Amino acid sequence: MEARRCELCGREAHRLERHHLIPRTRHRNKRNKKSFARKDVRGRILMLCSPCHKQLHATFAEKQLEYEYNTLAAIRAHPDIRKFVRWVRRRPADAGIRVRPKGGNDLRREENTRRQRRSARQREREQ
Repeated sequence: MEARRCELCGREAHRLERHHLIPRTRHRNKRNKKSFARKDVRGRILMLCSPCHKQLHATFAEKQLEYEYNTLAAIRAHPDIRKFVRWVRRRPADAGIRVRPKGGNDLRREENTRRQRRSARQREREQ
């Protein structure tokens, strides 16, 4: 199998993962349908190495990826991603890299809190 390059960090990798610039979980969203053509929604894909792909999902919530970071240029411009890319470029391609979210993502935390409140209300109604 031929090594290819990650579109974010530029490192060679034997296995690349597909990253949908508009997350698949957001494809049926009404705003998404108004803003993007169907072909665009399904065709905006990056090929990333595993550490870069994991870092994107650890850094951004799905809504952020859909609304703000749906292009490679926008992703590269984010300071946390820029810092990660500089760091990961110095690592060998076969290095086992663990990805940790930087300081907790506020939007992701807010979504989780809303989800927990909603499920607590549902449990209360069922009782």
